[in-house]
Amino acid sequence: MLGVYLQASCWISIFFSILVSIVWYFTEPILILLHQDPEIAKMAALYIKYLIPGLFAFGFMHNILRFLQTQSIVNPLIWCSLVPFIVHLGFNYVLVYHTSLGYIGSPLAVSITFCISALMLVGYVLLSQKFKETWQGFSMESFNYVLVGLKLALPSAAMICLEYLAFEILVLLAGILPNSEITTSLIAMCVNTQAISYNFMYGLSAAASTRVSNELGARNIERAKHAMTVTLKLSVVVALVIVSALGFGHNIWAGLFSDSPVIISEYASMTPLLVFSIMVDSIQGVLSGVARGCGWQHLAVYINIGTFYLIGMPVALIFTFLLNLYAKGLWIGLITGLSCQTGALLLLVYLNRWTRVELNGGNNLENVIHV
Repeated sequence: MLGVYLQASCWISIFFSILVSIVWYFTEPILILLHQDPEIAKMAALYIKYLIPGLFAFGFMHNILRFLQTQSIVNPLIWCSLVPFIVHLGFNYVLVYHTSLGYIGSPLAVSITFCISALMLVGYVLLSQKFKETWQGFSMESFNYVLVGLKLALPSAAMICLEYLAFEILVLLAGILPNSEITTSLIAMCVNTQAISYNFMYGLSAAASTRVSNELGARNIERAKHAMTVTLKLSVVVALVIVSALGFGHNIWAGLFSDSPVIISEYASMTPLLVFSIMVDSIQGVLSGVARGCGWQHLAVYINIGTFYLIGMPVALIFTFLLNLYAKGLWIGLITGLSCQTGALLLLVYLNRWTRVELNGGNNLENVIHV
């Protein structure tokens, strides 16, 4: 049935990709409506339009990643990530510096990289003998499980998107502050730093989600809890390595984004706040994965709405516009939201009952599905 669920998830991904593509296509008028600088809005829209092809490949890629992770297949994933990454470096450099594409060469390189990665994963699943029991080929039966998958996919998507949106709102708010070009660049650098560090945690989060769901499916509740504990410890260790490197090399890191002494100096003043947010984010990332593995996505959605938008954002607005802390105020608000989110997820994990996810499929049989 894994192959059927994979196909159903891919149909869901296509649907969401189409919706997001429509929004991305109208990025410029949306940003102008939000009072962003017209020139910045124009360049942002140009950049994001060339990411649209990669969006569809990204959806397929992550569905196949989950398909492989549920079967404890890891090593091929490394190669299917490493090879496209190396190719991406070459494509990015050539398209930006050695063609007339220039600025738009970078998003085009990203789209090409995602397509290569998705094709490699598809080829591996179709050609490898490891999946003769879990991949039976394309089937119309997968459409019976689209609605079933949506029951977990929708809250899962909302759970993650609400958090990501909070980061992007900071960039939008930076665009209406004094010296908007410097502030926007600074916040964008901080958001990218946080996102890059979170990628390490996201791998642990995905591992925790998959392991917890598998153990709960086998009714091994204590082993599921043990997997969460081990993953939390690993995330803290990884976060300590990242923040140590950032603390000692923040000027070098900032220099990779900009050669402006003003921005590099401002970034240095933001580093202590970044260190704190990365540490908190490492814990919540794993807890969010556990919540997905336990089927608590709908509860996590309420947590994210409350912590980021009812607590974090008001704090950010107060510190930014009333106390005139500007970029630091925005990040203090984010840290407040992340801290409240982490505390709420800890309460959810330790107070809620751990059970396997039961959903009824299209054939009215009891099914267990993990998204």
